[in-house]
Amino acid sequence: MNPFLNRRDFNQYTALGGAVALSAGLGRVGSASSLLAEEHAKVSFPMGKAEHCVMIWLGGGAGQIDTWDPKVKGDPKANKAGSYYDKIQTAIPGVEVCEHLSRCAPIMDRFTLFRTVHHDVIDEHAAATNRMHTGRPVSETVIYPSVGSVIAHQRGAAGDGVPAYVLIGYPSTTRGPGFLGSKGNYVYLTDTESGPQGFQPASVIRQERQARRNELLKKVRQLNTTEEKQALLKNYESMIDEAQRLAGPQFMRIFDLKSESADLRNEYGGEFGQRCLLTRRLLQSGVRFVEVSHNLNFLNGTGWDVHNDGIVQQHRLIQELDQALAALVLDLERNKLLDKTLIVVSTEFGRPAKFDGGGGRGHHGKCFSVACAGGGIKTGVAIGETDDLAMNIVSRPVSVPDLHATMYATCGVNPREELYAGERPVPITDGGTPVLELFS
Repeated sequence: MNPFLNRRDFNQYTALGGAVALSAGLGRVGSASSLLAEEHAKVSFPMGKAEHCVMIWLGGGAGQIDTWDPKVKGDPKANKAGSYYDKIQTAIPGVEVCEHLSRCAPIMDRFTLFRTVHHDVIDEHAAATNRMHTGRPVSETVIYPSVGSVIAHQRGAAGDGVPAYVLIGYPSTTRGPGFLGSKGNYVYLTDTESGPQGFQPASVIRQERQARRNELLKKVRQLNTTEEKQALLKNYESMIDEAQRLAGPQFMRIFDLKSESADLRNEYGGEFGQRCLLTRRLLQSGVRFVEVSHNLNFLNGTGWDVHNDGIVQQHRLIQELDQALAALVLDLERNKLLDKTLIVVSTEFGRPAKFDGGGGRGHHGKCFSVACAGGGIKTGVAIGETDDLAMNIVSRPVSVPDLHATMYATCGVNPREELYAGERPVPITDGGTPVLELFS
């Protein structure tokens, strides 16, 4: 069977959808739904061979027009819409980026740029962050898992003695496993100096005291005999087992960045760069998915949320990202890991071309950029075209479910497979289709 969704497949889906609607009117919804589910399951997509995925998260909303999709230069003082910086050529013919991405520009042939990502979240950071992590709107009844949790749940760790999912940043429900439970959860840390905390009891908890606690816990378990309570206890115990497993020296030695050469550490740059260096070490150890939060210390006072004068020092953010990202790509390449690792530089939404009253920019979710690198898919391309101010999509829109489906397919996860929230089947993506031209 042809793995690509062609005209014939589309026509079959359209006809089948009509059959479902007709049968619903005749009271045969169950049989038609089963038929649709059967046909749906037959649709296959090309699967990539990436073993790892890294999401670099630019919290606050990185403006596409000032980074990956620059246009004519604007002027906030003259109220002229446009890019804040000059643009430069890249290794991809005809593709330009912001001048402050000068280290990434010459290696852009290792990148894939998605310039037409979009969603309908307006002016709400938390909701947009949730959308970009889970691929779905916030629900009042279901907590959906993040893309990191799904990959961790489906693939597990790629090595022994390490977690499947590490978050380098502050914990959040949007990054979490949702209804998947502890199997899809993350280990998190907020700096690169000390590594994750809390795996071992405090020093005041001596062996005898810990033994008494274990005995008390054993008695509590015997009191909770209902199926629901037993499931909760099983979930809790699996987390305890995981913590004890990770408390050993095998995992903790990954955080010794001083074992790397000074030249390499300098190549990556400051704290964010060291997070990216740590990411490479985590991948080498077998961690499947790593999310790295960029710039928790706000170099410009606002991070990527560049309203008003926050935009004045935005170039420092871009330069910091540029140095660390280029170093990570080249380091993975030297270690023969780049084709096995998909890097995704994501954010909750973009920025409009017009400047606000304070000279900065507002929020814009109708059209923004996500940059990827490596992963063994087609690189050296820009997917989608925007208008003369990067405000609207001209061709090849990429929805958030499509972006997630591409990530999943690259990592060998079927984006149409169903997971279960209790007894309720939930497709891994909200109808997303991978960007198929990247797999040809």
